[in-house]
Amino acid sequence: MTRNNHKTEYAVIGLGRFGSSLALTLTRLGYNVLGIDRERDIVQQLADQLTQTVALDSTDENALRQVDITSYETVIVAIGTNFEANLLTAVSLKGMGVRTVICKAISERQKTILLRVGADRVILPEHDAGWRLGHELATGSIDRIELGPAHSVAEFRVPKSLRGRSLQEANLDKTLGVSVLVVKRGDHLTVHPTGDYVLQADDMLIIVGANDDINRLSELP
Repeated sequence: MTRNNHKTEYAVIGLGRFGSSLALTLTRLGYNVLGIDRERDIVQQLADQLTQTVALDSTDENALRQVDITSYETVIVAIGTNFEANLLTAVSLKGMGVRTVICKAISERQKTILLRVGADRVILPEHDAGWRLGHELATGSIDRIELGPAHSVAEFRVPKSLRGRSLQEANLDKTLGVSVLVVKRGDHLTVHPTGDYVLQADDMLIIVGANDDINRLSELP
């Protein structure tokens, strides 16, 4: 499979709730996205919504080479329930020369192992949330994962001006051009929340968008 890399492209491996939400959001932002999952039913459900989808075992290097995985500048491994597959996929991707590999983990031990085998960044949504909140309150900074030169995934506390408003009322997609991937409330994560979701004071938002738009959101009172 040969493709023209005239613009940044992404591959998302693991199309569960988080992976599919991220892939769909990147697609809406205008990027070419390859969605990969070993379950054919999941792949077929997203076939008409992503640039390309393929069903394969991501621990099989030959299968990854057949989809020209090394031509993708950033590959996100969003496999959440099978750490062995997560680990083997990360090792294969770095060994094949993929420039940036971002992995999802569910524990500090998993994070340590993934970093040791070469993952460039490891996302620990639940375990990192408390640290990120404290860091944000102390410094006012936003934790970000760069997806390219102009776009990022960012996490920060919901602005005061949005508290008590639904996502539909806030209309962040149209007013600021950012999409909400996840809302964390206490120990509960709501992935790809619906428009009637009402934001509260202690909510943490994980969003994706252009860096300039994220900066505008962070400046809201």
